[in-house]
Amino acid sequence: MQGIYDLVIIGGGPGGIGSVIEAKVLGLKKVLLIEKADNHSHTIRKFYKDKKRVDKDWQGQEVVLEGNVEFMDGTKESTLNYFDKLLDDELIDSRFNCEVTKVEKEDDIFYIHTPCGVDRAKNVIVSIGRMGKPNKPNYKIPASIRTRVNYNLDKCGNGEKILVVGGGDSAVEYACELSETNHVTLNYRRETLGRPNPTNKEMIKEFSDKGRVILKLGVDIESVVNEQGEIRVNFADGSHYFYDRAIYAIGGTTPKDFLKACGITLDDRGEPIFDDNYECETKGLYIAGDIAFASGGSIAIALNHGYRIVTHILGRG
Repeated sequence: MQGIYDLVIIGGGPGGIGSVIEAKVLGLKKVLLIEKADNHSHTIRKFYKDKKRVDKDWQGQEVVLEGNVEFMDGTKESTLNYFDKLLDDELIDSRFNCEVTKVEKEDDIFYIHTPCGVDRAKNVIVSIGRMGKPNKPNYKIPASIRTRVNYNLDKCGNGEKILVVGGGDSAVEYACELSETNHVTLNYRRETLGRPNPTNKEMIKEFSDKGRVILKLGVDIESVVNEQGEIRVNFADGSHYFYDRAIYAIGGTTPKDFLKACGITLDDRGEPIFDDNYECETKGLYIAGDIAFASGGSIAIALNHGYRIVTHILGRG
C-alpha cells in the first residue's frame, strides 16, 4: 500500500484539474488524481462537438478566476490542449481507467477503494460530472430508432430534421447550436421558457424570431414511433411530425449511489450537502465541479472550486 496522500482527487474534469494544480502550486506535497476514463476531461471529449466554442464566462456568468490557473475563451480542442499542458507540467500521481468503488474514513484517514488497490489520504475531493446519467422520457422509445435518439450532441450530423425536447439551458443551447446546420424544433411542455438564464432566453428569442429554431411550446409528447424509418412524434394536441433525430435535454440525475459510497450525505432531493468551503458533513471530504451545481456550471467556476478547497485545507493546517 502506498503512503498517505495529502489529497486524493476523484474525477479528472475541470474541477479535478483545478484542484490538482492548486494543490501543487500552493504546497500540498503528495497528491493523487483518480479518473475512471482513459484520460482527463472525459465529458468535454465525449459530449462536446469538434471545434465547439468554450467560453470562460459561460451562459453570461462573469467569472473572476481566483487561483493559479489561467483560462480564457477557446474551443474544445484548445481547452483540452491547455489542460494537457497543465497536467504535463506538473509532477503528480495519476491513475486512469480506475474507478473508485467506495471511500471510508477511519481514524482521520480516508481509504479510497478501487480495482487498482486501496489508497489512503488525509483529504478527498469528489469532482464528478452529471452528464453520464440523463433523465429519460416516461414513454417507451422503440428499439428500432434508439440510435437516433440522443441525450446530448454526440453523433449529431448535418442537414437533419431534429427535435430537441426540454426547457432548460441545455435544451436552448443544443437547439441554437444545431440550427447552424440542421432544421431544428424545440419542444417544451410549458407555454413559456422560464428556466434558462437571461442570456439564453435572449438567444432563443432571437433564433425563433429569425426562423432559425421553431418553437413548439405548451404541449407534451404522448409517444414516439418508428414510421418507415423516420421518428414520428405524437403530441398531446393531436398533431404529429416526423424527424430524423430527437434529442432529450430534460436534465440529469445526481449519481446518488456513488456519492453515498463516498460517504457524502445527501439532502431530501438527493443532492450533496456541503458548506461554503465545499466541505461535506465529513471533515476533510469535499465536493467540486459539476456535482456542486444544481443545474450545470462553468469550467471557470469549477477551477475556482479547486482553489477554494485547497486554500481551506492548507488554512486548517
